[in-house]
Amino acid sequence: MAQPESLAELLNGRRAAVDASLPAVGFVAGWLVFGESIWAGAIAAVVSAIGVSWWRLRKGDKPRAVLIGLFLVCVAALIALYTGKAEDFFLLQLLSNAASALAWIISIVIRWPLLGLVVGTVLGQRTRWRRDPALLRAYSRGSWVWVMQYVIRVAVFLPLYQAGWTEALAAARLGLSGPLIAGCLAVSWWVIRRSLPADHPGLRHPVVEDPVQKAAS
Repeated sequence: MAQPESLAELLNGRRAAVDASLPAVGFVAGWLVFGESIWAGAIAAVVSAIGVSWWRLRKGDKPRAVLIGLFLVCVAALIALYTGKAEDFFLLQLLSNAASALAWIISIVIRWPLLGLVVGTVLGQRTRWRRDPALLRAYSRGSWVWVMQYVIRVAVFLPLYQAGWTEALAAARLGLSGPLIAGCLAVSWWVIRRSLPADHPGLRHPVVEDPVQKAAS
């Protein structure tokens, strides 16, 4: 099998994970420095998110993806302000990880693994990879690694959230972002490579049988 760039290079996941962690760190820093003021934490989080958004736009990231990230930080800050509980800044993330785990499981069961959809979109293949049985199987197996990533986050975040440990939630947010994403990318890439036949040309070249030749045979 040809050796293309890794999933980390294709998806740029590690940098995005680190960027997404900064508003959470900003929230807790502002909350602590100003005497556990949720307003201060919310402002610090939004300011951090604006800074990250500006930086990502300068690096050429798509404006829609950047604005969605900024919007989610604003929503998280508003939830904490509405409830008056600092730990609720992390509620949206907890729910999104639980929903993501469910969505990835469903995608595998219905044979539309999300890992394949994401990588196929990045490579400009649309859904052509689904007509390659080997790639479909490899993406399905690799997607289970991503399911475990979300399950791990929920397993860590939920008890911390229930206990109201805001500082620990921020630490977990940081620790389970960049490092966990990097591990997930590496392991899922290893699973995909192990699942593909040795003579497969790689992710960029789905092996799709010509319908005319298939009918003739």
